[in-house]
Amino acid sequence: MIPLKDDNPTRTMPFVTVSLIVANAAVFFWERLLPPDANGAINRTMGVTPSNLTHFPLEAERLLHGGLSLFTAMFLHGGIPHVAFNMLYLWIFGNNVEDVMGHGRFLVFYLACGLIASFTQVAASPSSRVPMIGASGAVSGILGAYLVLFPAARVLTLVFVVFFVRVIPFPAIIILGFWFLLQLLQVGPVAAGGVAVLAHVGGFVAGIALIAAFRRHRPRQSLF
Repeated sequence: MIPLKDDNPTRTMPFVTVSLIVANAAVFFWERLLPPDANGAINRTMGVTPSNLTHFPLEAERLLHGGLSLFTAMFLHGGIPHVAFNMLYLWIFGNNVEDVMGHGRFLVFYLACGLIASFTQVAASPSSRVPMIGASGAVSGILGAYLVLFPAARVLTLVFVVFFVRVIPFPAIIILGFWFLLQLLQVGPVAAGGVAVLAHVGGFVAGIALIAAFRRHRPRQSLF
């Protein structure tokens, strides 16, 4: 199932959501222009490597690099599907969450969910030397917030059934609940294909936990 759009209009222009999508796309195209070796070096330098944050003694330079990478890693992606799906989910669900929070609060919320997601994965694999990259953790936080705020919102979803393809509207609680279930079924230190699934889980739970502190008002259909 691939969500395409929601039937949930906003009252304000989602400046931050659009800016994040543009920034992620710009960084991705910049990465694609680099030679393959340089791409790998960028990921090692700007991605989150758990051992850099957990290996004692923590040298000042390594700790500073590890701290900065927690932010820079959110704007790096490993391929077109990686960045495309992250940005699709950010656009569909981020604009409504930004509408409820306001622009400044939304940006802080997004970054906070990304940080918590990274720390969740670091806690699961503290000695890993494999860099983590992607906006998935932060976007997962947006999904968790949307689930709380708009559980009944209709999401037009592309559904593949054997050889048939249909677009079906589902309540957000079904789409996002199914997405979260898939993440839980894949939980492990690092899932097949190098996907840091626990970062997704950590970001999603963070979004649910933080929404009450960040929203300016509660929509009628909010879960709590």
